[in-house]
Amino acid sequence: MIRRGFIALCLLIAASAQAAPFRLHDDAGQTLEFSRPPQRIVSLAPHLTELLFAVGAGSQVVGVDAASDYPKAAQALPRVGDFSRINFERILALKPDLVVVWVGGNRAADIHRLKQMDIPVLQTQAARLDDVARLLRLIGQVSGHAGEGEAAARDYSAQLAALRVRPGQKPPVGVFYQVWDRPLMTVGGTHWITDALALCGARNVFADLQALSPVVSREAVLQRAPALIVGGTDAPDMRRVWQRFTHLPAVRNQAFVRVDADRLHRLTPRLIEGVAELCAAVEPYVR
Repeated sequence: MIRRGFIALCLLIAASAQAAPFRLHDDAGQTLEFSRPPQRIVSLAPHLTELLFAVGAGSQVVGVDAASDYPKAAQALPRVGDFSRINFERILALKPDLVVVWVGGNRAADIHRLKQMDIPVLQTQAARLDDVARLLRLIGQVSGHAGEGEAAARDYSAQLAALRVRPGQKPPVGVFYQVWDRPLMTVGGTHWITDALALCGARNVFADLQALSPVVSREAVLQRAPALIVGGTDAPDMRRVWQRFTHLPAVRNQAFVRVDADRLHRLTPRLIEGVAELCAAVEPYVR
């Protein structure tokens, strides 16, 4: 009852705020000013598309990047390119009053060009598990759905807190998390998957690297001797590729785990499901 009352209050506040001009600061430190919430939004990252729908702004999205496939409604939206190539003419044709980008995911040159085109650009940054709640609030605020964003953020934080209440375990097992094979790519110490592994009682063997998704050599993996290799569903040949390295502990024990990349690789509320799945998958190796 109290929860429903809180959500209703948030929605009431948000509705009244929509009638007045507002300003906010994005993750790049720039100030954006709006006379009303944007009604024609273009999203240039799959997780940003999902976040817009999560706060109730799906009907305001008029264009997305090529990889935005969730929720299902996003699949019918016009495509405006991907991380490597943006179709600026197509974006202009959609007449957006806001473009939402991911600093570090979208190219800096593309973000700069969008700003030169006099299109309001909301720059977002995210790398840790806790960033999802902050992004939900930011996306909710800019889209005129502050109440929904706040409610979704609180729900996500509560679920994450529940996952963190785990019994004490043995020393964490060393894990190599394989994002991609060619080039061989993993996650560094500032990545949310490193946080997730720690939460599950595991240790990223490349946690000392500061890059979010560094490219590493097979020799470096062999030197760090992971006891477990974990990969997403977008790394289908992971087990086969490593079989010839018979002295690697993970190969010797056939310790390979595959998880749903869409849930674990995107900073959205579904990340909770991805982390829970990861913990369940690695549990036999950390007991």
